[in-house]
Amino acid sequence: MLQQSGAAGSRTPGTATRGETVPTVPPASQAARRTAVDVSALLERGRTLATPVLRAAVDRLAPPMDTVAAYHFGWIDAHGRPADGDGGKAVRPALAVLSAEVTGAAPETGVPGAVAVELVHNFSLLHDDLMDGDEQRRHRDTVWKVHGPAQAILVGDALFALANEVLLELGTVEAGRATRRLTAASRALIDGQAQDISYEHRDRVSVEECLEMEGNKTGALLACASSIGAVLGGADDRTADALERYGYHLGLAFQAVDDLLGIWGDPEATGKQTWSDLRQRKKSLPVVAALAAGGPASERLGEILAADAKSSDFANFSEEEFAARAALIEEAGGRDWTAEEARRQHTVAIEALDAVDMPDPVRERFTALADFVVVRKR
Repeated sequence: MLQQSGAAGSRTPGTATRGETVPTVPPASQAARRTAVDVSALLERGRTLATPVLRAAVDRLAPPMDTVAAYHFGWIDAHGRPADGDGGKAVRPALAVLSAEVTGAAPETGVPGAVAVELVHNFSLLHDDLMDGDEQRRHRDTVWKVHGPAQAILVGDALFALANEVLLELGTVEAGRATRRLTAASRALIDGQAQDISYEHRDRVSVEECLEMEGNKTGALLACASSIGAVLGGADDRTADALERYGYHLGLAFQAVDDLLGIWGDPEATGKQTWSDLRQRKKSLPVVAALAAGGPASERLGEILAADAKSSDFANFSEEEFAARAALIEEAGGRDWTAEEARRQHTVAIEALDAVDMPDPVRERFTALADFVVVRKR
């Protein structure tokens, strides 16, 4: 039986709630919070430094791919008019420019790494939206919905190629090292997406399999973001590896929170449909943890999900039917276990920083960004 970390069964089927902040920051980061690091300013710094270089890279694409990519990034609307769209949380650029400061380099040193990671990340989003059939991202229609599946595939491929160009054009030994790490992370990300898709067609997935998939799909690229600026700044492999461990476990915490939001998140905050992961039959952490827990709610959930997989009317299920499934997941302990796993991964990420010699203000910013990842609503 899976050991659950919190009380289960506090709600009955049909009464699951959405939009709650999850989960609480662990005590390990209390000191960092006392320093009052301005996380919004860190995120904005990464965005501000990376965006001009990112836009210049996208401008290299041949028409209409340049326009399609600009729409995806929120720079224009579906009619080609300038827009101020939601460009995402910008955690990866923030980490990349921050990691450059580990070596004593200026944050600008990490900008090519920040842009390369963002390009790979958005390549994956374009393809994932199409494969998952997602029609909304960041409160707007997705690229495949507006411009068609072919353009979503082509633009995703183009962004992936641009990521390597941005790094290799630096022409330095450090750029070559950074590109190798980005390539390895990209392959792991693709492995994770393949695992995610295959799991949708299985009745059961183990918690260990789910964590491996999420480590590939989310952890690998956040690991790269956390180290790539340091590599460009001349950090040795031992330092880069420790920063990658921080980013990898931060990625697992990030994905655990995403999995909670994918079921219980407020659509106004997430920009996705209600119960979005349940609609896609995703074997996310709350689901697999609930199925592994044992007990009446777990068994009933297993029966229902097995029937759902064979249902020809699944797409027409009502809000109440998805709410009932979410309530069973919570009753079986899947929600509490996932929140506790996010806290655990957060703690492991912070501990990985102990192996890195860096200025105290830089360490405090890494910790503050980790705190931000596990306490958010979108």
